[in-house]
Amino acid sequence: MYKLGIDVGGTNTDAVLIDENLNVVADIKCPTTGDIYDGILAALRTVLAQSGVDRSQIRQAMLGTTQCTNAIVERKNLAPIGILRIGAPATLGIPPMVDWAEDISKIAVGSAVIGGGFEYDGKQLAPFDSEAAKAFFLEMKEKGVKSIAISCVFSTVRNDHELEAAKLCHEVMGEDVHVSISSEIGSMGLIERENATILNAALWKVAERFTEGFAQSLADEGITNADVYLSQNDGTLMTMEHARRYPILTVACGPTNSIRGASYLSSLQNAIVIDVGGTTTDLGVIQNGFPRESSVAVTIGGVRTNFRMPDVVSIGLGGGSIVREHADGSVTVGPDSVGYEITSKALVFGGDTLTATDVAVRLGMFELGDPSKVAHIPEELAKKALEAIGTLVEDAIDSMKVSSADSDVILVGGGSIVLPEKLAGAAAVVKPDHFGCANAIGSAISKVSGTFEKLINYDEVPRDKALEQAKAEAIDLAVAAGAIRETVEIIEVEDVPLAYYAGNTNRVKIKAAGDLAGN
Repeated sequence: MYKLGIDVGGTNTDAVLIDENLNVVADIKCPTTGDIYDGILAALRTVLAQSGVDRSQIRQAMLGTTQCTNAIVERKNLAPIGILRIGAPATLGIPPMVDWAEDISKIAVGSAVIGGGFEYDGKQLAPFDSEAAKAFFLEMKEKGVKSIAISCVFSTVRNDHELEAAKLCHEVMGEDVHVSISSEIGSMGLIERENATILNAALWKVAERFTEGFAQSLADEGITNADVYLSQNDGTLMTMEHARRYPILTVACGPTNSIRGASYLSSLQNAIVIDVGGTTTDLGVIQNGFPRESSVAVTIGGVRTNFRMPDVVSIGLGGGSIVREHADGSVTVGPDSVGYEITSKALVFGGDTLTATDVAVRLGMFELGDPSKVAHIPEELAKKALEAIGTLVEDAIDSMKVSSADSDVILVGGGSIVLPEKLAGAAAVVKPDHFGCANAIGSAISKVSGTFEKLINYDEVPRDKALEQAKAEAIDLAVAAGAIRETVEIIEVEDVPLAYYAGNTNRVKIKAAGDLAGN
């Protein structure tokens, strides 16, 4: 039995085949193409040819893709939507999408704020205005809208009104309409949670395209026995159906795949991961084998959201970063890069642009291309460039730490050949085998997770009982997402007292993860 992992990046599309013992059988890189499916097919065909495995023995196929992130950032392929907020009269002061840029706010065909919602303690603010909701859904149906975003004030405490609105939406607009409800997507904070829900609703066409496209690519290559999964941004997998419902959860899955792959390849459960690509370097933290989540609101394409996202810092440094010597003798690296054109523009490949990769080859750090083409570069200039690269990375390492103690560092990504062997702030610097395809490996070896999050008053439900129930809920969610119940483990427990809430109220968050069938 084999697993196929594919990760589509901005510069390269990586593919890897792993056997049932999680050993890497083959791993390759292909340039990402304008139409990503050409790149996926090329990577797929190359890794199959290199490995020579029987296609019928590939039982699981995993895809990590930047398609949703790109759609938001580039404002492309987003579907027209309707936005219903349940929260009048309390939330009328701030309308939906109030701080959105004009070029992306156009996706909203219409929006309405209707009566309903709850207080922070679960008491009803106002009755759910079903007539107003029905009128809005009829209006959206007449305008041909196929996707609705529903939010409600304090729906993370009680989501009764959201569920009622979703049911009414399907009755009025039909079962084929895509409905996104905020309590299933975001966390505390109405505006940010609503924003994440709106983006999720707008991404349904993108999700449909990449899920169907990946399945078709596999079928075209004769891989018909494989269960297909998509990478999500907490370092775990979700089914095709789950990805179509919650496409927003694929945003930033690239860095989390690299973090998971780095942990597996290095056998380190706690470390800082540095993933160097052709254009950018992503730094993340692995905690107990899973990526550390961000604790602050995250902005995607100018939209402020609060759904779960990995704690990742990106800097403008990559294998294709352009190196410049200035009049005062100083040397800078990046943030601009030749990107996917590195094989034609870098000096070692016969180009005319001095890149970070050329510096690494000149200093004998790695053999690539034609070293004679960089022999004329002064050693002093190359060393200054390497020093600048080291400073950029060391500053980023410091920004990821939560203490002054040195931390283990894992280097992955094809561009990591440009980094020095020793870094200030690092207890040890590890570059494992197959480091260039850690993202695809992370996709292939990922588990399936479930996360339960709710506000619980420990005066009403004792803490021990509340946590026990929350753990059971998280395990059920992981099983529903495709995990084998016997393998599911609790990997994260968090309960935070909320001083501004009545009684002994805590935000309880439990995460469980388990193996896929066939692992």
